Amino acid sequence: MSRDDAPVVVAARRTPIGTAGHGLAGCTAADLAAAVVADLTAGPESGLGSGPGSGPGAAPGSVPGDVPVREVVLGNCTGPGGDVARVAALQAGLPVTVPGLTVDRQCGSGLAAIVLAVAQLRGETGAVLAGGVESASTAPWRLWPPRGEEPAARYERAPFAPAEIGDPDMGPAADRIAGEHGIGREAQDAYAARSHARAVATQQAGGFAAELVPVAGLDRDERPRPGLTEQRLARLRPAFVAGGTVTAGNSCGINDGAAAVTLVDAGTHRRLGVPGLRVLATATAGVDPNRPGLGIVPAARQALDRAGRTLDEVDVVEFNEAFAGQVLACCAELELDPERVCREGGALALGHPWGASGAVLVVRLFAQLLRGGAGRTGLAAIAVGGGQGVALVVEAC
Repeated sequence: MSRDDAPVVVAARRTPIGTAGHGLAGCTAADLAAAVVADLTAGPESGLGSGPGSGPGAAPGSVPGDVPVREVVLGNCTGPGGDVARVAALQAGLPVTVPGLTVDRQCGSGLAAIVLAVAQLRGETGAVLAGGVESASTAPWRLWPPRGEEPAARYERAPFAPAEIGDPDMGPAADRIAGEHGIGREAQDAYAARSHARAVATQQAGGFAAELVPVAGLDRDERPRPGLTEQRLARLRPAFVAGGTVTAGNSCGINDGAAAVTLVDAGTHRRLGVPGLRVLATATAGVDPNRPGLGIVPAARQALDRAGRTLDEVDVVEFNEAFAGQVLACCAELELDPERVCREGGALALGHPWGASGAVLVVRLFAQLLRGGAGRTGLAAIAVGGGQGVALVVEAC
């Protein structure tokens, strides 16, 4: 299929990212996702729905209501189970004829959902709403059932990989990756401080406003901290490994939030004549489960190769900043200047609502490439527990 026949992102929205237990604590995963889906399907400046702002020459994201929604695809990691996408679609008021699919690729779920939507639209016409959601605040407690005389036991997460291969938590794995790449505490704290400074500056300039859907009275991201310096971060103790370099300050938070995009097939996009992001290529890759944070590297390389682009030709780079040391290690392997990553702040500052974070990256590309005029080509990539990575390359069109 030629590049001109590739699906196009024509709208991108997200909720504010809340700190677990705070502003969005009363919202379930379905509540958060439904808010974004409803926004993407109602009125001008949204993903679907007729109105004065729709039609050729309209603002990014305006699409007439005669474009059928084929499906809602959402990623989720720790929700209540079942099909959150279907519940959210119905809760948002979509017709009962619109199906929903929930996918789980752990931290990569939101971007994996978009990859699935891209594949679906290569053979269908219309629109697919895709993204992800996480409510750490309302995630249910999980229990292994009783075994013999042993009582039921609570656990924090499902396995990422078989224990005999290696199934580390992401924090200790990030410490290991940083050590193997010679990335010290000072470099990690400096990167984290820069992420917060960039996010605060963007927030204060109103740079996030157009992409946000207020929920439960929250209309701004909760986590970015003004004045968070390297000196303040240096006071924090190692969070995961004795004598390690990864701390709560140079790691992402535990967060709530949802993000989604509207994708349409190429023919529908040509008919509409609205600005968008053409999906040039996607990739999903596997790496050693003991070094899961490096999943960004092969996924980004594969996506760029399939798109016929080099990193030097990419204008905006959005990596999920789970840990400063992990992002810096990926940059080292890709020979990428870390200054180019998340120029308006990333997950270290904004937060990491696991199932939504991959979709947040695409929302950020949409904001910078179409609304911010930051260039034409963008790369989004995220690492996944268990040793996977997901990436996507887009160009403004």
